[in-house]
Amino acid sequence: MSVAVGSERRALRSAVALGWWRTRFELIQYFRSGDTLFFTFLFPIAMLGLFSVVFGSDGDFQPAPGVPAISVAELYLPGMLAAGLLLSGFQNLAMDIAVERSEGTLKRLGGTPLSPVSYFAGKIGQVGVTGTLQAILLLAFAVFVLGAELPTDPSKWAVFAWVFVLGITTSALLGVALSSVPRTAKSATAVVVPIALVLQFISGVYLFFFQLPDWLQNVASLFPLKWMAEGMRYVFLPDSYGVLEQTEDWNLAGVALALSIWLVVGLILSRLTFRWIRRDA
Repeated sequence: MSVAVGSERRALRSAVALGWWRTRFELIQYFRSGDTLFFTFLFPIAMLGLFSVVFGSDGDFQPAPGVPAISVAELYLPGMLAAGLLLSGFQNLAMDIAVERSEGTLKRLGGTPLSPVSYFAGKIGQVGVTGTLQAILLLAFAVFVLGAELPTDPSKWAVFAWVFVLGITTSALLGVALSSVPRTAKSATAVVVPIALVLQFISGVYLFFFQLPDWLQNVASLFPLKWMAEGMRYVFLPDSYGVLEQTEDWNLAGVALALSIWLVVGLILSRLTFRWIRRDA
């Protein structure tokens, strides 16, 4: 009995050590990739700056009657933070793993002592680190360059923390699941990017969610990005902006429930679909 327990502990320590090593490796590879660095890490920052310049020349903006005017940077900041979670987790991993599988990297890793647990630990670790850095840079850019004001209520930041953790974990798991769809490295971008782009347009990132048709709001509510964006809007927009939401109030319970359901779905799908090599290879 003691021998079995000791073996399990050694295996766990080995998996953790390999996961930590893999995280460091993934981070080095990530920051060496110029296209990935821009289109997943810096893209939300660039878009926030662009929208602020294009739409913010006339000062503060009032998106609807009955709500206070705020700066364009403050208005778009929640959506860009949510988009950052999607890009860092979903788009990044879906494309990265698909390319690694197509190029045979996963097949070679499958023949090493690296377990799927350690491999995923490295990927999730990389997403966690880069997603956190991205959010910090985005907030700093909004405050120090664009003059946005951040909330001072600690409870708002507590909501930000759990929306961030649930959102980026869910995005990462769904990215792992989607990575099994592209058949080649060349098709990865064609499969993944349109999905991420459409979700951003219908989920309140680039367009005001309350201005979308009801049927499109209902469609967006089926996917996690809409709920990430609503959670971020609760944190960074004035409380009175809740009347612009689909339920005419902030629905944090719905945010938590939807993201939790999608997290479980992502976990199941990634477990069922992940292979070191494609079955049809």
